[in-house]
Amino acid sequence: MRDILAPARTAATELRQLFDPTPLQRNDHLSLRYGAEIWLKREDLTPVRSYKIRGAFNAMRRVLAQAPDQDTFVCASAGNHAQGVAFACRHFGRRGVIFMPVTTPRQKIDKTRIFGGDRVEIRLTGDYFDQSLAAAQAFCAESGGHFLSPFDDEDVIEGQASVGVEILEQLGQAPDLLVVPVGGGGLASGVRRYFLALGAPTAFRYVEPRGGASLTAALQAGAPVTLPKVDSFVDGAAVARIGAHPFAALADVAPGDVLLAPEDRICITMLEMLNVEGIVLEPAGALSIDALPDLAGPEGDGLRGKTVVCLTSGGNFDFERLPEVKERAMRFAGTKKYFILRLPQRPGALRDFLDILGPDDDISRFEYLKKSARNFGSVLIGIETTSAGNISALFDRMTARGFDYRDVTVDETLSAFLI
Repeated sequence: MRDILAPARTAATELRQLFDPTPLQRNDHLSLRYGAEIWLKREDLTPVRSYKIRGAFNAMRRVLAQAPDQDTFVCASAGNHAQGVAFACRHFGRRGVIFMPVTTPRQKIDKTRIFGGDRVEIRLTGDYFDQSLAAAQAFCAESGGHFLSPFDDEDVIEGQASVGVEILEQLGQAPDLLVVPVGGGGLASGVRRYFLALGAPTAFRYVEPRGGASLTAALQAGAPVTLPKVDSFVDGAAVARIGAHPFAALADVAPGDVLLAPEDRICITMLEMLNVEGIVLEPAGALSIDALPDLAGPEGDGLRGKTVVCLTSGGNFDFERLPEVKERAMRFAGTKKYFILRLPQRPGALRDFLDILGPDDDISRFEYLKKSARNFGSVLIGIETTSAGNISALFDRMTARGFDYRDVTVDETLSAFLI
């Protein structure tokens, strides 16, 4: 690995061509809750609402310094990396060819076009990211285009390390704790290397989505491994395989310093930040804040008196996903449940069920599935309520009255088909 101090500082200086340092804001709400100084490094406020612009810009800058005639840059991405590359291509006046899966939402395609303007060409190829990646690499081999990796590249990592440069300059001291989201590992490895090179006494905690814990898997195996399955909900951080370069800088991380954030709990954090703070975060952008309750511990005092910086890595949230976020948040909080009720086929059976609902229990879904036997029918029921205790009390009353039911809220197989 190269020395990172000078390159990271140079990247931070050169980035001023694009935008001022992103704010480092003390959050009163979180500071009061945890009895600590909680600061948010607002990477959701870059021109493309993500830190990814840093790595894309720095990598392109370094390539052009060595090969000024390089006229085409290529990437495969359906998210923040694509937007960062598009913005950098427009800034440097270079052609950008961005490969995306055919299934990419129109909103992401349109935003990438806006950032890149007439400098960017978007090619929709394949149903999955791996197919788009293969097409991008094949195009580079044929055309001589330079492929810009989203995280597994030293120039990209040094660009992401500029976040650490800004934190220390803005805070005026090293924080006690830095909480960093991890996807492919470029941001985490860059910032960590910069702090270590300075000898800063800051402790690091790394947060991954539970359904895409590539760093955890790599630490267990001693090398990067490909996860057999990834929950793509936290699409900015759910990466099947951590980068080789980032892992080289993270291989000595203690497994206990890596926290796994449940996808549904992240939704609660997103809604709280939106409703209480007016801060729009994408799922990956909320990871570091979501980990604070775990870091505070069961007694709630694990952060007391400390200076903590959380990296809010992105705010590219498509509000068409808001109903899904609310749904997931309620499921995690236990205030919404889905269950299959085996209802007797007799007059008054439905009334018997309705009579045991509590005053705060609302039916959000009621769907006859099929007649499961001559005298019984299966019904899918969704219940929304004001507290998790209401659901437990309802299930107790159902059991006492002899109703046969099955909770399918967290049954991945059944919920995928029924809910």
